[in-house]
Parts: sequence; structure tokens; C-alpha cells
Amino acid sequence: MTKPRSPIPPPPSTDWAYFLDVDGTLINIAETPQAVCVDSALLDLIGQLHRASGGAVALVSGRMISDLQNRLGPLNLPLAGQHGLERRDATGRLWIHAAPPSAKCAVKEALAPLLARHPGLMLEDKGLTLALHYRLASNMAATVHRIMGRLVDQIGQGLELQRGKMVVEIKPAGIDKGTAVAEYLTEPPFRDRRAVFIGDDLNDEHGFAEVNRLGGISIKVGRGTSCARYRLQDVAAVRRWLAESLKGNP
Repeated sequence: MTKPRSPIPPPPSTDWAYFLDVDGTLINIAETPQAVCVDSALLDLIGQLHRASGGAVALVSGRMISDLQNRLGPLNLPLAGQHGLERRDATGRLWIHAAPPSAKCAVKEALAPLLARHPGLMLEDKGLTLALHYRLASNMAATVHRIMGRLVDQIGQGLELQRGKMVVEIKPAGIDKGTAVAEYLTEPPFRDRRAVFIGDDLNDEHGFAEVNRLGGISIKVGRGTSCARYRLQDVAAVRRWLAESLKGNP
């Protein structure tokens, strides 16, 4: 990974294709995934950008699509959930990459004793992935990473680890936010546009790498080593930057 080539991204354009992470990028991270708040100002901003760009805006998140849609309310736009394992395109069609159900059951059974001993840990079953959160038990970080890594090695079946902020997920291998971006860019209205990916976490590095490969604009939110070429300080800075694209647009 390299340091960003420029601290501030260039002025945004409604001619670009926007791929936006959610937690830590558009909204601040909360103590638990369920505790986040999607405010009306954000919904208005994303709705305006979606209309002004001709629909070329997609949210690319670790959350389930159903969770994202519940929080978006009437706002309807392309969504990639569970790090690209599920993807709703601009026409509303849903694409799914699933792991064998037996593998997920084996992971849950193996984690049950750990969860019983440590109530600060939280296992989130997203349907296609299993995410073990340790936001409320930060002292368990090394243990969580070690156990989840061992389970992937033992169970196999095409699984891999996805590390994030205070969370480790077990997911099907070979599908990530970068592949989701690549799939969107083969479809209208994203095709033939300059791609922008904004994210804050380790799981966003795949998106940064894909956008870099295509000559697009990769933006890391906050501190930390990253292959992203540009930086924005925090969620508020992301919102201000996106709002710049709407100047002159009704």
C-alpha cells in the first residue's frame, strides 16, 4: 500500500459514477450496527446526487441490502450488500453469490461456546456472511482474529476472512467490493463513466484498488494506510465534498 498522492480529491462531477460505503463514510460508526442513525439530510443529499448523476450512484456496504433499504426508506437506488455478495442493479435485479449453508452452520456451532463465555462479543448473521463484532470487547481482538482465521482454515469450502473496524467476517472467497464495482461498471448508467469509490475501512481497499486500476478516483476517509489516492477527514467532509457536485443543479 502507498500513501495518498493528494490529500484532497478534485471537485466532483455529476458525470461520474459514485460508489459509496456507508458506515464510517456517509454515517458515523456506532457502538453496534443497529444503533446507527441515517438522518434526513443524508437521504436528501444522496437522493439529489442520484438524480443529478442520472442514477449513477450505488451504496456498497458490508450491511445486508434489506438493512440498507430499511434505513433508506423511500429512497430507491442500486445497492451492493455484504461486501458485494448481494447486488441490486439499476433495474432492480438482484444478484447473489452464496456459500454452502453447511459451512455457515459449522462456523456458528464452533463459535457458540466463545459467545457464551464472552457476552461482549456479538455474532451477526447477515445471511451470506457471519460477522463477529468486538466493539464492546476490544480486549478480545487478538482472540477473535485468531479463532476466525482458524475456522476458515478448518472449514474451507471456498471461505475467506474479511477484516474491518472491530469486526471479522467469514465470507465466500473471491467476491468483494471491488468485484461489485466492476460489475456495476459494465451496466448502465455506470458504464463509460469515471468511477469514484469512497470508503473508510480495510474492506474498502478492494474497491480502491479496482477504481485505481481503471484510472478513477479512490478516496479514503480518515487515517490509516491505504492504496486510495485521495483523503477526506471524516463523514462531514465526505458529505461536503459530495454536495459540491450539486452546485448549479436543482
